[in-house]
Amino acid sequence: MAVIIDGKKIAEKVIDNIKKEVDLLERKPKLAVILVGNNPASEIYVRNKQKMALKLGFDSVVLTLPADISEENLLEQIYILNEDVNINAILVQLPLPAHLNKQRILEAIEPLKDVDGFTTHNFGRLSLGYFPCVVPCTPKGIVRLLDEYDISLEGKKVLVIGRSNIVGKPISLLMQNRNATVTMAHSKTKNLEELILSNDIIISAVGITNIVNQVSKGAVVIDVGINRTENGLKGDVNFELVSENASYITPVPGGVGPMTIAMLMENTLELFKIQEKLLF
Repeated sequence: MAVIIDGKKIAEKVIDNIKKEVDLLERKPKLAVILVGNNPASEIYVRNKQKMALKLGFDSVVLTLPADISEENLLEQIYILNEDVNINAILVQLPLPAHLNKQRILEAIEPLKDVDGFTTHNFGRLSLGYFPCVVPCTPKGIVRLLDEYDISLEGKKVLVIGRSNIVGKPISLLMQNRNATVTMAHSKTKNLEELILSNDIIISAVGITNIVNQVSKGAVVIDVGINRTENGLKGDVNFELVSENASYITPVPGGVGPMTIAMLMENTLELFKIQEKLLF
C-alpha cells in the first residue's frame, strides 16, 4: 500500500516556521483580499485565508465589493491597493462575476504584490526559469510536498492532467525546472489510461472524479482535484484502487489543499521582505 502524503502535517510545519519569523518582525506583512459578490464557497475561502493570516500575526483586510461592480471601479480599487505602501500582497478571489474580464483584473495587480503569481510578469519569469518570481500557491505546495518526502524529480517521467493557468501549466514548468520529462494531458486527451500507466509521477488537476483509476507499480500520485459529491469531497483519483500500486499518494481532503493556503502565507511573507528591502 502507498505511503499517504500528509499535506496537513507539512502545512502545519510551514505555518509554524512562518509564525516564528513574523513574531520577530517589528512591522507585519499585510494581505489584502478582494471579494466580489456573495459566492458562498468564495466567502468560506476568504474567511479561512483571513483567519490564517491573523493567526500568523499578519495584518489583513478584506474588500467586499458588490457583484454588479463595474470593471473600471474594480480596477480602481486594485490601483489604490497597488499604491498603498502598507499593503504587501493582493489577492483577487476567483471566480469573478461573468461580466468582469478576469485576465484584465488580475493583470492590474502590481507584480511585486501579486501573491498568487497570476500576472504575466510572474508567469513569464516562471516559464523562462527566472527566479525569484512569485510561484502560484498550489504548484508551489506540490513541489514542497515532494521535497518533504524526498521524492526526486530528476529524470522522472511526469504526467500532468489539466492545463489551467492556476495549476496545470505552472506545475509542468516547475517539474521541468527540476529536470523531469513532462507530458501534458487533459480531459480530451486520447488513450489517457495508457499515458497514466507509462509515467512515474501523476499530477491530476482536471476536476473529474476517478479519472485516474490505475497507475504503474511504484508511481507517485498527486491529486489536486476537489469534486463535491453526495459522499463528500473527492479528488480526481480513485484513492482505494490507486493506493494498491502507488508508492506515494495524496488524499483528498488533507493532501494538496492545506499546502495551498500555507504557500499563500509564505508568498505574502516573501513579498513583504522584498518590499522592505526596496522601501527602507
